Amino acid sequence: MKIRTIVLLMICYHTFSTNASAEVPLKAAFIRDHQLWMVEGAVETQLTKGGFISSPKWSYDGRFIGYLVHGDDEQQETSNLHVYDTQQKSSYQPYETIETRNFQWSPIANQIAYNAGGVLNVTKTKNGRPMGFENVSLGVSDFVWFPNGKEFIVSSQAALLPTGWGPIHLFKIPADANLDTQKIKPFYTIETNTTDLFAIDANYFKWSKDNKWVSFLAIPTASMSNDSNTLCVLSSKGTDFQAVGKMLINKDWIKWSPTENKLAYIAGEGRFYVEDKKTTVADIPISKQQKEYTPKGYVDLDLAWYSLDEIIVARAKENKEWQEGPVPTMFSSLYIINLKSSEQRQITSPPNGELDRNPQVVGPYISWYRKGMKRGDIWLKKGINSLEHLWLKDVDEAPVFYMKN
Repeated sequence: MKIRTIVLLMICYHTFSTNASAEVPLKAAFIRDHQLWMVEGAVETQLTKGGFISSPKWSYDGRFIGYLVHGDDEQQETSNLHVYDTQQKSSYQPYETIETRNFQWSPIANQIAYNAGGVLNVTKTKNGRPMGFENVSLGVSDFVWFPNGKEFIVSSQAALLPTGWGPIHLFKIPADANLDTQKIKPFYTIETNTTDLFAIDANYFKWSKDNKWVSFLAIPTASMSNDSNTLCVLSSKGTDFQAVGKMLINKDWIKWSPTENKLAYIAGEGRFYVEDKKTTVADIPISKQQKEYTPKGYVDLDLAWYSLDEIIVARAKENKEWQEGPVPTMFSSLYIINLKSSEQRQITSPPNGELDRNPQVVGPYISWYRKGMKRGDIWLKKGINSLEHLWLKDVDEAPVFYMKN
């Protein structure tokens, strides 16, 4: 009787554990062994075989996943755009060859914009799928869709003149411009100099929640950009421009508040992560002094908004003693910061030799990437004070969640 009771308890425990995992209502694309996978709840599905896959991005309605294929080497310079159709359960190429490293889904339709060698293009649509393409504009460095899905902000790299570098030009271009220069309008000109703001390009555009501001990085020449770039904001009408602060090239270190015009970013200069990386929050437009939240002796290496007044960061101790040789691993854990009270506390404790990075907040869930010597795993919490549990094993990087607008 005792043995039978123990067996029944074990069966009940196993059933409960399986159902608990399956009830996680999250949907994400992720990379494992260089291949594209999808997960819904507890069900994992491999979507590709062959090549090196990167940059998965969901379409606005969750039907498609765009991604890049790098052939047999993820470091090779060329990469081709592919699309996975979750309805047809198959991958295809929107055109025979689309070489790009920068593509974005429309915020309102299953249409892809991409930069191919400085030419901005948009896909056409056939039977509900993005197929074929049309040219939009030449001379494009980076771009972002306007929230209406009908236009773009486009940056064009500054020209080197005998007198020095010229300004960075931003343009407003309709998606149906089709290379017609009469449809292309100046949006804003960033005057740069070598003292207050030196840059030759503008990249990594992100809209605020209310779509009244767009943030981006003003990037100097190659060597300088490894150590310092200028975070900037521009109003949606192209009238108000502000330089916010200095930081490294890392688009994931720039996060708009989900509810207000507050911009959180990791400020600091110097290409190594051992010191001077501080979580900073600025009210936009900037009307008062920005506030830093990273305590002395620590560095923050990732961040995500958890609520109106709380931010989750990946934090490690500084290592100012390091001067040369291999760059030391910064073993970070997750902390939560209350912006009003400035109270901070640790919320994850990775085992020795592992680190927690890439926090993401999806509804009531907190996700992060826990990495050891090789690949890592994805862990979840439902709320700050709940128990953590393993969700995905042996993944190459943090997942990309599909979130309905």
